[in-house]
Amino acid sequence: MADLIPHPHGEPATAAKPASAKPPGPCAIVIFGAGGDLTKRLLMPALYNLANTGLTPEKFVLIGADIAKRSTDDWKSSLHKTLESFIGDPNAEDQIKAIDEANWSKLAAHMSYVQGDFTDAGFYTALKTELESLESQHGTGGNRLFYLAVADRFFGTIVEHLGAAGLVEHKDDENAPWRRVVIEKPFGHSLDSAKALNAQVLSVLNEKQVYRIDHFLGKETVQNIMALRFGNGMFEPIWNRDRIDHVQITVAETVGVEGRGKFYEQTGALRDMVPNHVFQLLAMVTMEPPVGFKPEAIRDKKYELFAAIETLADNDAVRGQYGKGTVAGKPVIAYREEPDVAKDSATETYVGMRLKINNWRWAGVPFYIRTGKHMSCRMTEIAIQFKKAPLAAFQDTSLDTLPPNWLVLRIQPDEGIALQFEVKHPGQTMRLAPANMEFRYRDWFTPEPNVGYETLLYDCMIGDQTLFQRADMVEETWRVVQGVLDHWGSTTPADFPNYESGGPGPDASDALLSHDDPTRHWRPVALPAKDPRT
Repeated sequence: MADLIPHPHGEPATAAKPASAKPPGPCAIVIFGAGGDLTKRLLMPALYNLANTGLTPEKFVLIGADIAKRSTDDWKSSLHKTLESFIGDPNAEDQIKAIDEANWSKLAAHMSYVQGDFTDAGFYTALKTELESLESQHGTGGNRLFYLAVADRFFGTIVEHLGAAGLVEHKDDENAPWRRVVIEKPFGHSLDSAKALNAQVLSVLNEKQVYRIDHFLGKETVQNIMALRFGNGMFEPIWNRDRIDHVQITVAETVGVEGRGKFYEQTGALRDMVPNHVFQLLAMVTMEPPVGFKPEAIRDKKYELFAAIETLADNDAVRGQYGKGTVAGKPVIAYREEPDVAKDSATETYVGMRLKINNWRWAGVPFYIRTGKHMSCRMTEIAIQFKKAPLAAFQDTSLDTLPPNWLVLRIQPDEGIALQFEVKHPGQTMRLAPANMEFRYRDWFTPEPNVGYETLLYDCMIGDQTLFQRADMVEETWRVVQGVLDHWGSTTPADFPNYESGGPGPDASDALLSHDDPTRHWRPVALPAKDPRT
């Protein structure tokens, strides 16, 4: 019999009991960049959370590799202190609630640190010696996962050295040890550089060994998009150009560049967010149904989707840069006043785009995307506007227009799904009022500590590439935006800064929508209103 999941208001709903995840098989994980922010704030908390839920291997080794000279005990201590700093931090409330010292000690007993220069072949000889010793000691069977939590300039270099040292040898035999490499973003800075990096990596590894990671896809609400679309028969008949007017994807941040001026000056909002995070959200919403939920079936459909997106023209994108203003009640400085930022910087901190997908399902449906820093609130949502109902039935009333219906998928911070539709306002005249049907994750499921990397690390260990980008997918996403990057690189904006910190973004972004249809406008960058009944 199926388990009953209680409704928050006391009404039971029947649901199939989910299959429990099993711990991965034996393996060793080597993290390059073991002293970096990514390791301390995301990878280690994720591994700790997996350990707390019994989802790290029983036979397990974790090696930290970095250039700093330090002992293994010092490395462990610094990671423990970072975990402690999350407790009670409202900005890290989903990461660590408390530290189970017994579980931490169990995990720490499998950890080791190796110091060295990533560009020095001798370092890899020392790493191999340490790795083989620990593999023998802990019985990991030669299965290895190398995580490149380093600056992107080291990606190709590390992979080549791993190959030269014999650390990633792979045999197409299910009984042979597996060797995998996880590569963080940015995967290239342009179409040409992405192609060059793919060629460099794939000269050492085969595609099955490469895990190009995007932590957005580790979020439960992003994965839930596929469940919503393909697990409910009511949506598929209306998920197309016949019923959908347009789609808006918003990734708004309240933070600025947070001391990363040198990085951001070379990157900008487009490179930092669009070919990876935003396009992954787009793919989840627009891809065709796969024939099954095997990794390659899903990745094939994502590639087909990216290949169908028109290359952007210059007038399909606008850029912005924040000036001074007020965010969350606090005054903030302009981007050009940030440390390590040029006083006349032309780097964008906001991007708005109009995308067109040339396939049978989406031809003629515009997709508007925007992402920016120092905006009025932190939110990520996908909003789908359906075509308006005909007015004919209301021709003898005072109504001169009908509001549209919206389906809103909220990714963060208040994860959930909302459907907005119109109802009759009580009274003697025909008046319409908007109503919302809401699903919120926190109402139905007990929140668990999660930084977004738990699922992805687990998938790396079990060899599931569903949520990871393939070489051809990466190159298609860069192909879409390359023309805009070239144009922006050869022109200097005359109006920077062109939006106030704490605001909705530059005025030019609104024109992307109104140019296509005067009635279209961006949804407010605001958190959903609280239900007055709660």
